Amino acid sequence: MRITMIGSGYVGLVSGACFADFGHQVTCVDKDDSKIAALDAGRMPIYEPGLDQLVANNVAAGRLTFTTDLAAGVAGADAVFIAVGTPSRRGDGHADLSYVYAATEEIARAATGPLVVVTKSTVPVGTGDRVEEILRERRPDIDFAVVSNPEFLREGAAIGDFKRPDRIVVGTDDPRAREVMGEIYRPLYLGESPILFTGRRTSELTKYAANAFLATKITFINEMANLCEAVGADVKDVARGIGLDNRIGRKFLHAGPGYGGSCFPKDTLALLKTAEDYDAPVHVVEAVVKVNDARKRAMGRKVLAQLGEEPRGKTAAILGLTFKPNTDDMRDAPSIAIVQSLVDAGVTVKAYDPEGMEAARSVMPASMTYCSGPYEAAEGADVVVIVTEWDAFRALDLQRLKSTMAAPVLVDLRNIYDREDVERIGFHYTGVGR
Repeated sequence: MRITMIGSGYVGLVSGACFADFGHQVTCVDKDDSKIAALDAGRMPIYEPGLDQLVANNVAAGRLTFTTDLAAGVAGADAVFIAVGTPSRRGDGHADLSYVYAATEEIARAATGPLVVVTKSTVPVGTGDRVEEILRERRPDIDFAVVSNPEFLREGAAIGDFKRPDRIVVGTDDPRAREVMGEIYRPLYLGESPILFTGRRTSELTKYAANAFLATKITFINEMANLCEAVGADVKDVARGIGLDNRIGRKFLHAGPGYGGSCFPKDTLALLKTAEDYDAPVHVVEAVVKVNDARKRAMGRKVLAQLGEEPRGKTAAILGLTFKPNTDDMRDAPSIAIVQSLVDAGVTVKAYDPEGMEAARSVMPASMTYCSGPYEAAEGADVVVIVTEWDAFRALDLQRLKSTMAAPVLVDLRNIYDREDVERIGFHYTGVGR
């Protein structure tokens, strides 16, 4: 199949490279000249384990190409995927669909024959209807079929998620579109990955509902962590105790500083706005958003509490800046609120992250110092704070860390260390919900 991917960001690039690896002919389109030039040179615009090699292999095989020429990319394609950004709209929290609709306009102008247009971007219910209206208004001479096919990729594990998905959701009532989508995903179907064919609006809502539910699990266990601290229980054991119930499951039950990233914050907000528009309030999701926002600020106060009554002039070492490990994504990362709280209190902040420091420069206070490793960050620090659970932080030489610090205080916001082990070395240890 000939596939065109409009947008060569996280979703578009990973999806395009994986489709090419299945044997399809894929063209990735992007308006950013520098991004396309970098991709042509083998440089990835994002950090995702294994992506550089996957792209290189399929470019070498002639199955994957990059261009800024949308018309050339669309001409002769069997399916065109829209994989552009849908950030929260400034001012009201609705998903900004301007990039989706702009891509739709260009597809309409470039189409040369019958075409299946697929929204891969995360879009509110009813977006596919408007995409179809635009296509038919602009080009009544072309037979378009519009499909919703949301992505369910975890940053840091996206290639595995794409190739071994829990499910593939395809929203269409059009027989031709269903046939095309079935052929595109045939390699996964043969591997027994379930394909759920459903209505387009149902598919659009499924993506938001999935992310909202996962955000709810994270927020729930964080609330339980607060209660554990108050009553003297251990949230790790609570999480294990409830997670072993297969009706609940163990995933997303890890207490921490709150969720962030490119999906959960904006998608929960967009779902709230959709619910308001249709007068069908979702109070649980509303509470999740409120609690998560408060959670990040509370983690800043948690760190400040370990610096004594007068934190001004003291130094904090922050280990991990990205919202999760194995990505360079800083969008809505809990570290942003934590660092800002420390800076506002007059604390000097030094930080290290294996992949996220370049991205952090645009969102972090200018006064923060970036270090080349965890031990450099800890030198002279009054507290070390683990914010992101990178593997590189799971087996730190705690004796070495202690020897460089002004005070042996460890705040472990991911609970990756055992209190007894850390305190045996002479640290004062603070975890989450323990």
